Amino acid sequence: MSERKLYLYGASGHGKVVTEIAESLGLSIGGFVDANPVIRELLEYPVSTDLPLGEQVLFISIGNNRIRKKLVSELVNEQFATLIHPDAIVSRRSIIGNGTVIMGGAALNADVKIGTHCIINTNASVDHDCQLDDFVHISPNVALAGDVSVGEGTHIGIGACVIQGVRIGKWCTVGAGAVIIGDVPDGATVVGNPGRIIKTNE
Repeated sequence: MSERKLYLYGASGHGKVVTEIAESLGLSIGGFVDANPVIRELLEYPVSTDLPLGEQVLFISIGNNRIRKKLVSELVNEQFATLIHPDAIVSRRSIIGNGTVIMGGAALNADVKIGTHCIINTNASVDHDCQLDDFVHISPNVALAGDVSVGEGTHIGIGACVIQGVRIGKWCTVGAGAVIIGDVPDGATVVGNPGRIIKTNE
């Protein structure tokens, strides 16, 4: 039986980084799928607007959390890869969901639980007992102290810090460099040091 090829859904800058992780893991990449018909090639791999027929493994290489969730709801019969960069530090006691990527230099400590289709970006630190729900994006150089929880779809911006025990709700946005010292409700946008809520989505 031939090896199932990996197809990356999203031919963008994020897709480039994910591709190089897949290459470093020795995976066989069939190409990209992207809705933009103008893009025909990325990193010397072909780009198509449609998934190929037959069996394959997918990875949604799109940074936008809502788009990832929408695509997953549409691709109900597909198998999704989980990609962990060889230079990431991942505790053997952590749990990582399908479709998630852990990028180079990231560190996940003991009893961390990461949901499905999450992004743990370059050099992010996720300490013991943190729990991240599905479709969360943790940007480069984010630091989550121990026992932090992050709700579905939340995006934590580059360089943000969250102190221990904080609860961040669903579909929040934490601004770049923010310092979060208290709980954040669902749908809130938080910026600054200390973090302050500037708006809340309904």
